[in-house]
Amino acid sequence: MRMIDRGIKNDEAAQTAAEYLMIFGGIIVIVLVAVISYQNYVKGLGGNITNGSEVQSIENNLQDINNTLNQT
Repeated sequence: MRMIDRGIKNDEAAQTAAEYLMIFGGIIVIVLVAVISYQNYVKGLGGNITNGSEVQSIENNLQDINNTLNQT
């Protein structure tokens, strides 16, 4: 009877370990999906920022502000 009890106890420990591994695996998958999505988002922003017209517009606005401040 004692041998049976130990076998059941070991099986439960193995099941618990397997459940923890599945939870951690799920978390890792979610984190990887989030990182890939964020990476694609950041790459998309880089293309928008290097657009010549937007950068030129911001530069012109900064030059106007600088000229205005230097005149006073």
